[in-house]
Amino acid sequence: MANPITHFLSRIFRSKDLVTLNGLVALGTTGGQELFSLLAFQCPCSPVRNFWYGLMATLGPALLLFFISIILNNQTRNLVDGCRCFRTKKCPGILYSILGRAAVAPLTWLVISLLRGDAYVCAFSEFVDPSSLTAENESFPLSHATQILARFPCGESPDNLSGFREEVSRRLKFESQLLGWLLICTVAVVVFLIKCLKACCSMLGYHQEDYRARYLANEEQLLRRTAEAHSLALAANNVKQFFGFVALDEREKELMAKFPKQGTQLILPWEKITGSSQYQEMQGIPLYSLLHKWANRQFLIDKDFNMTLLPHPQPQLSDSPTSDH
Repeated sequence: MANPITHFLSRIFRSKDLVTLNGLVALGTTGGQELFSLLAFQCPCSPVRNFWYGLMATLGPALLLFFISIILNNQTRNLVDGCRCFRTKKCPGILYSILGRAAVAPLTWLVISLLRGDAYVCAFSEFVDPSSLTAENESFPLSHATQILARFPCGESPDNLSGFREEVSRRLKFESQLLGWLLICTVAVVVFLIKCLKACCSMLGYHQEDYRARYLANEEQLLRRTAEAHSLALAANNVKQFFGFVALDEREKELMAKFPKQGTQLILPWEKITGSSQYQEMQGIPLYSLLHKWANRQFLIDKDFNMTLLPHPQPQLSDSPTSDH
């Protein structure tokens, strides 16, 4: 019996509710960022090293999450197969969808990192202009200023410079959080514009678009379930042919009795339904997926074929006698 937690997670990650899925991804990324900040983030507090460490602590995990999200996206394989076989003519549109979903986790990491400000303070503390710092009407000492500023993120400074350390921290966290909020607003505006552009350019109305989304979810679910039963029947017949018998549990016996194997599917149909597709129409019939397109084309072929099977008169034997040899 499958683990209930594993089953629940698999259903979540196969979910077509993008809002729920993206929310869970963002929540998990936020938790990971918090754990990283508490357990792994350690500013070296050294000139030059601060900058590279702070930069990699912000951008490194974001890039890693971006590529992991692309790899785990089921549409990535469909896109590769479709473009490779030249069956998908709208690869850029599908690519934008994949990149958009993959950007949720890295953008969340960047936003949380900027709002916290620790990595930003570590990276840019040594670049603060010492002549602009004042604390209790005192000027910052210019000798060894870069080395002193680089140690501020670790809280290491002479007692008489503690006021300068707080000012540097406040100034850099202000800049970091400002960038974080600007990033949030920019992403919100871009998403809004994309939604509006997609709605304006879509061939479908709201209700048909909603219907298509439901159809695609049901098609994928039924295709997976049916493929499991068909592959079980095919494997069971092959194993039985090899050993002379096959050991099945009760559920598998019920599936075998209800859905006996009808033969192996040919290569061409698999190729026809492989890849990603956009909405199309064929003779006024809406086509919501490659499988839908294949089924309708197959129906039209069978219909035309049956119409050509008209009754023909039986050939008549010739009444003329055969010649003698």
